Amino acid sequence: MTEELIRLRQENGVARLTLNDPGAMNALSLEMTSALAQTLKRLARPEAGTRCLTITGEGRGFCAGANLKRRLSAEERDAMTGSLLELHYHPVFRLLRNFPAPVVTSVNGAAVGAGMSLALMGDIILAGRSAYFLQAFRNIGLVPDCGSSWLLPRIVGAARARELSLLGEKLSAETALDWGLINRVVEDADLAEATAGIAEKIASGPVQAQTAIRKLYWASLHNGFEAQIDLEDSFQTVAALAPEAREGVAAFQEKRKPDFRKVAG
Repeated sequence: MTEELIRLRQENGVARLTLNDPGAMNALSLEMTSALAQTLKRLARPEAGTRCLTITGEGRGFCAGANLKRRLSAEERDAMTGSLLELHYHPVFRLLRNFPAPVVTSVNGAAVGAGMSLALMGDIILAGRSAYFLQAFRNIGLVPDCGSSWLLPRIVGAARARELSLLGEKLSAETALDWGLINRVVEDADLAEATAGIAEKIASGPVQAQTAIRKLYWASLHNGFEAQIDLEDSFQTVAALAPEAREGVAAFQEKRKPDFRKVAG
């Protein structure tokens, strides 16, 4: 099932993950979330050598949110001891939140509901010009989930977060860029190449330092100033003594480009 719903290609430290259910616009079925969690766990292991993770969708959509077409049987529901979100969706988002390498999301087409949350888990978020983002929950009588109500006000502010969630209107890629929701908009035909270029730049960088950077910025969303500068201090102490820093300083002194791939990390 994993091979059917998730395509994975690994090369030079870049793990390229593609949601592969284009007929459902890559909606997150229980099978899809299970496949995602299994794949992310495998990629997070040190032996996987993942230096950068990219996520995109097959076909004309990034991810249409939760798959509402398949209803659980009474037996399946009886077998569950928790909510669908906690058992199937939250593990994916926790794995991404704590992933040991930078994450790049490449949004091709629709990013809807939980699919929008998935896109926002990227440390760098690229979108094709035709892409759009949609908090569709209110349109079907539901509330934001998969971290939307936590992420959105911290990224675009409370007023815009409420607007997106209460009106349930499409947000174009260009407006998302203006609002600071994403990093770059490129032509649809150039999205894969642009994503690959950024992933390669990240993968060739200091992976331990870059992972610490993503941890710092995640922590900054809830830390106070004093807690954050203390965290910077502890992270910098570790980074300064690591092989990556030694290589970076040596390269600077020798007026050459650092080769972070050759050092342990």
